[in-house]
Amino acid sequence: MDHLRRSLLVTAALALLALAPSTPLASDASRSPTDTTPGLSLDARRTAVLVMDFQNDIIDMLPSNGREPLLEHAASLVAAARQSGLPVVYVVVRFRDGYPEVVAGSRFAFLKQTGLLREGAPGAEIHARVAPKPGDVVVTKRRVGAFSTTDLETVLRAKNVDTLVLAGISTSGVVLSTVRWAADMDYKLAVVSDACADTDPEVHRVLTQKVFPMQATVVSTADAVQAITRLK
Repeated sequence: MDHLRRSLLVTAALALLALAPSTPLASDASRSPTDTTPGLSLDARRTAVLVMDFQNDIIDMLPSNGREPLLEHAASLVAAARQSGLPVVYVVVRFRDGYPEVVAGSRFAFLKQTGLLREGAPGAEIHARVAPKPGDVVVTKRRVGAFSTTDLETVLRAKNVDTLVLAGISTSGVVLSTVRWAADMDYKLAVVSDACADTDPEVHRVLTQKVFPMQATVVSTADAVQAITRLK
């Protein structure tokens, strides 16, 4: 009975931890007011922008009428980060020839059949609208989350980064996995909702309006750009 009671208490504690919201970025009193936009506060010395899975093959999976606005928002975010001197870190998902990283029957099995996201193929490249520049870091992953199977943590720690501004495809894939992982590692997080997209708009809505706010500050591109621009 004591063992059962302890198990129930542990389960309840874990559930409460999952529901507990992280501290919003805007509530950090140590930030200068000039670095603050309503809902978002950033420290230029500790912030990086993550551009995740903006690859040709992945963008082509989205509804055609949503691609241009998404790319426009992401490009605006990247441009603002560059102008303010924030590091822009790219995360991509790619597989070697023959897809040796893909387990038979896994969610990635269809890639082996279609040839999508193969290293060196045009479809695996980052879209030209948001392409990296010399000196930018590109992190390659073999699974969903930006931290899983990558050295992203090493890169961020070397840059003394503790705050991440996230843009990515898809909302229910790389963005969700990265928010969960990064929150567990105590990063401060901002999700730029209209610089993220999902093949299911309702899933995107629920995540950005209901789920992410428990662990991240959710903002529009306009608000993110305003906050970043004021860091100059």
